[in-house]
Amino acid sequence: MASSSTGSPDRSRPETPRTDTPRTDASRTDRPRTDPLTLEVVELIGTIVARYHEEYEQAAAQHSLTGAQARVLRLLTLQPLPMRRIATSLRCEPSNVTGIVDRLESRGLVERRPDPADRRVKVAAATEEGRATARRLRDALDFANEPLAALSEEERTALRDLLRRMLGEPGSEPAPDPA
Repeated sequence: MASSSTGSPDRSRPETPRTDTPRTDASRTDRPRTDPLTLEVVELIGTIVARYHEEYEQAAAQHSLTGAQARVLRLLTLQPLPMRRIATSLRCEPSNVTGIVDRLESRGLVERRPDPADRRVKVAAATEEGRATARRLRDALDFANEPLAALSEEERTALRDLLRRMLGEPGSEPAPDPA
């Protein structure tokens, strides 16, 4: 029987028998169990992501930035963006972005300005100093650059295309077999 937080049995729910086999939901019953190669690939991707984030945080700290501030600054070097779009890109709340942009703005790395397409909307844009800081930050990321430098352009293109396909990005479907 399941127990309530007081330690007494909870009779409102039926007891679920425990088994040694992992629970699968209906959507996964038709899939084969994960093979060792897939597990290894997932582990390698996780290791790469963890090492990249660790180095990114260290490089950001060298410029007196948090990782989140560095990511916002990097986004704004590409183009000015409204807070909502920054939040969507970073998968966070717009209120979090406001605080990050406030701190970047106080350092002269970012400025707010009216959106030329809709003057009611404010966009955040990297200043010249912000773009220079983002360049120095990007140049400091050895781990992100070194492993890829060991791959040929063809291998990097194949890796990019496979990653896009894994993410389900439009236009990333495999080419039809010419058979």
